[in-house]
Amino acid sequence: MSDEKTHIIPYRTLAMILVALVILTLISVAVTRIQLGPYTVAAALLIAVVKSSLVLTIFMHLRFENRFFAFMVTGVILLIGIVIFITLIDYIYR
Repeated sequence: MSDEKTHIIPYRTLAMILVALVILTLISVAVTRIQLGPYTVAAALLIAVVKSSLVLTIFMHLRFENRFFAFMVTGVILLIGIVIFITLIDYIYR
């Protein structure tokens, strides 16, 4: 049984991140109820980016992995952002 691994992150930290994710979810739901005009989507997307970065770094242990994985995840996120940006430009100028 000496091969058992301990958790990298304490359970208290995981619980605090879970509470933060629940609070951010409630905030994103509240943002949709507030009339912010064109900034409603931007605010919801900003909250979603914060939540996804918390999940990636803490729950998926990206913080403790090799730098190559962080580089690949960053590249994929940039690629998705470029595709969304091109799609929005196409939608705006139709």
